[in-house]
Amino acid sequence: MIREYYKSIKALRLEKGLSQSDIADKIGISRTSYIAFEQGKRELSLAEAAKIADIFGISLEEMESGIMPNYEKYKDMVLSCLRQAAAEDGKIPKTKLAKLLYLADFSWFYKHLQSMSGMQYRRNHFGPVPDMYFRAIDELDEAGKITINRKGDTILISENRGSVKQKLNVLSKEEDALIGNIAKKWRNRKTSEIVDFTHNQLPYKLCEPDEIIPYELITQEDPENVY
Repeated sequence: MIREYYKSIKALRLEKGLSQSDIADKIGISRTSYIAFEQGKRELSLAEAAKIADIFGISLEEMESGIMPNYEKYKDMVLSCLRQAAAEDGKIPKTKLAKLLYLADFSWFYKHLQSMSGMQYRRNHFGPVPDMYFRAIDELDEAGKITINRKGDTILISENRGSVKQKLNVLSKEEDALIGNIAKKWRNRKTSEIVDFTHNQLPYKLCEPDEIIPYELITQEDPENVY
């Protein structure tokens, strides 16, 4: 049976302003074969699917789910967390930042039955994190919006002065306010505390290592344990 993620890939292609020939050339198939994929008449090989996922900066799981993450919103979430949850020196440990983003996405789902960013979180040893987290941080660093301090044992992240003036237009006021509420609770808490908290939530406890965590699991949590 042909899976229907081709619809989302077509939408991403149009959003990026790429032609069908552009994608066909990048993944090494004919334009005719690619058109057949976008029409739902041809399945991609694993290698072809992996190349398309790489082109659009998404994971294979996200691609096959048909739920495309809002990558620009996710980066705005990073900046919002830095503005509202940083210590007095303006810095947040990289691990703590990842947990704040997870709590924002899953807390939003708890209330609205959809995530804030659409990212898929994977259960790894350090906690729930999207595959794209590390790429987003590196891209914000390369764009001069944040600084990543790797000198000590703990990697610290801070927003650069010039970026602070940037409006986070992709986030709604309600979304930014939720991040603020989460930041208020965890701003002065240790990284180990927020790690323990997320590890003891049902979404993390009920999944296997490296498994994508279903958002729906957060709806089984008690309200006081959502964030």
